Amino acid sequence: MIYFVVEVNAMKFDRITHNPRVMGGKPCIRGMRVTVGMIMGELGTGASIEDILADFPYLEREDILEAMRYSAWLAQEHEVELLDE
Repeated sequence: MIYFVVEVNAMKFDRITHNPRVMGGKPCIRGMRVTVGMIMGELGTGASIEDILADFPYLEREDILEAMRYSAWLAQEHEVELLDE
C-alpha cells in the first residue's frame, strides 16, 4: 500500500494520508476509510468530538483535531496576483 503523509510549509499532518486506492485519494485519517470531509461533515451537523469518537471507536481525539487543523489550512485565504493583459 502507498500512503502519503501530508506536509505543508512548517505544518506536518502525520495523521492525514492520501492514497489513490483509498476513498479515491481523498485525505483520510491514518490510511483508514474515514475522510477528513466525513469528520468535518459530522462536526458541521453539530456532532461533538465525543459523539464522533463514540460512532467511530477506532478514531482518536487527535485524529479529529488534526482533521480540523488540516481543513482550516485548506480554507485559508490564498492571495493570487492577477496579471494585467
